[in-house]
Amino acid sequence: LPPGELLGASHEAGHRLRGRDFPAPAETRDHKVVIIGGGIAGLAAAWRLLRAGFSDFRVLELEADAGGSARYGTNAVSPYPWGAHYVTLTPPEAVHVRELLADLGVIAGNPLAARPRYEERYLCHDPQERLYRNGMWQEGLLPEIAARDEDRRQYRRFHELMDAFKARRGRGGRKAFAIPVAESAPDPELTALDRMTMREFLLGNGLDSEPLHWYVNHACRDDFGAGLGETSAWAGVHYFACRDADAENADHGTVLTWPEGNGWVVKQLAARLDTRIVTHAAVHRVRDAGRRVEVDYFKLDEGRAVRVRAARAIFAAPMFLVPYLLEGAPTALVTAARAFQYAPWLVANLTLKAAPVDRAGAPLAWDNVIYDSPGIGYVVATHQALRTAPGPTVLTYYLPLSGQPPAAARERLLAAPRDEWVEAILADLARPHPDIRDLVTRLDVFRWGHAMVRPVPGFVWSRARTAFSAPHGRVHFAHSDLSGMSLFEEAVYWGGRAAEAVLRAL
Repeated sequence: LPPGELLGASHEAGHRLRGRDFPAPAETRDHKVVIIGGGIAGLAAAWRLLRAGFSDFRVLELEADAGGSARYGTNAVSPYPWGAHYVTLTPPEAVHVRELLADLGVIAGNPLAARPRYEERYLCHDPQERLYRNGMWQEGLLPEIAARDEDRRQYRRFHELMDAFKARRGRGGRKAFAIPVAESAPDPELTALDRMTMREFLLGNGLDSEPLHWYVNHACRDDFGAGLGETSAWAGVHYFACRDADAENADHGTVLTWPEGNGWVVKQLAARLDTRIVTHAAVHRVRDAGRRVEVDYFKLDEGRAVRVRAARAIFAAPMFLVPYLLEGAPTALVTAARAFQYAPWLVANLTLKAAPVDRAGAPLAWDNVIYDSPGIGYVVATHQALRTAPGPTVLTYYLPLSGQPPAAARERLLAAPRDEWVEAILADLARPHPDIRDLVTRLDVFRWGHAMVRPVPGFVWSRARTAFSAPHGRVHFAHSDLSGMSLFEEAVYWGGRAAEAVLRAL
């Protein structure tokens, strides 16, 4: 097997929170604001503060690098993602996202224009996506190879249903399904979809086509880390009905991507925030002390125990950490936090000395999906490179551990050795690429125990999810968890919203 490492989030440091195994702080520092968690939500909050001219804050991040599930790596061939790897064209409701992308130079001109113009080099180059089935490749992911007339009839019916939801308006003229989720219409006949699974929704509408179910299942696993039998129908419909953004220079369905995926955004934000990001910081206590907030953390790389005193705190870590970190949290808040479920994932980066040869001779797309694969596909880090001849490349392979209870999947994730994962990945990729083993020079595996929140039935429109919309004293919450789905746009929304609330309070 090719050489490589078994990497992952710092689960050992995280698990120390169970026993609160940290020393008392030996030094104290004062800042106006402290942000707990350096994922996209925490970075977006920090960006919003800095943009408003407010600089007296710190971002405390457990890992060696900021970014959360948008972290990235790099080698001699290319940068590559360790998680989130694209952003869809942004709808007008996602004001925070549009302003951020404009500030980073991704949107040119007025970010709030009806049809903004995107920087061409960040729009995904063609071919964007393809599907491998029955020994052949096709463009797009809706299975056309071996599809029957009845399958195609059901495809049309499914798209009619989704188009109707996309056009539907609810109370106050709100979109039925919007990005951010908080802008979606709360009409009872719409939120009732949250009480059933996506599979039940399909069957209830007479849609039982096997390739259609595969297609919808793939979408649910891709965005939620859960299959269509585990996913809320509201969340499943949202996937297909929320994305209606227009652009001056891009078609519907085009995505924004970079060699390092959303790590490119992380890189830009981290450069601006610079020393305000404190890494290796294991936060283990957050306490609203009345006139201030106390945040204790242990600097893992230096062995120092520090207390930060601040006027306000932004809790931008996953909500399942609330019972472990937030001292004196009310019972209702602790109970709500324990209702959040998380999907474990495995991500692998394969460095190749040359692009693989397809059985069907088709060129690599940016996103490549194998029908009936345990994974959900692989993206090509060098796809955006403007070069005339193929050469070495990096493939990023994604495997959500769906179809089993998340706790059992996490146990498997931690227990299985690297060689077991590597062998399974190579066997899967050998189906369309028989020469894959000869081409791989390195294969690194990354484990995400709590990669993303799972929008299980009954959760998206539950009191548990909305319990964190308001601050707890001087502690404001900001994370994509608060939307019930781990989307880039949702993280930026909650980060920006929390930062604005803090600015108003101060």
